[in-house]
Amino acid sequence: QSSELRYTANTQLEHLHARYTGTGHADLTKYEWLTHQHRDTLASIVGHPTLTSYLAIADGEAIGRVKFEMTERMLQPCGPPPAKDD
Repeated sequence: QSSELRYTANTQLEHLHARYTGTGHADLTKYEWLTHQHRDTLASIVGHPTLTSYLAIADGEAIGRVKFEMTERMLQPCGPPPAKDD
């Protein structure tokens, strides 16, 4: 019965990873996790017009400019990736 529970838990975990791509996995590096978090936050700000308006007013910028800057920051939100050890 424990093998059935393990199979069910793995199936549920795979379903979550397929549905929510930012949930991570065992081999996820700190840089990758942090990049996912920053991109999720930026996407949420761009996707909610009231947050975008709030930031535009606070910065004294146009809403379109704030959206553009947030979208540009999604490319490399935490800077370039660290060098990989091979």
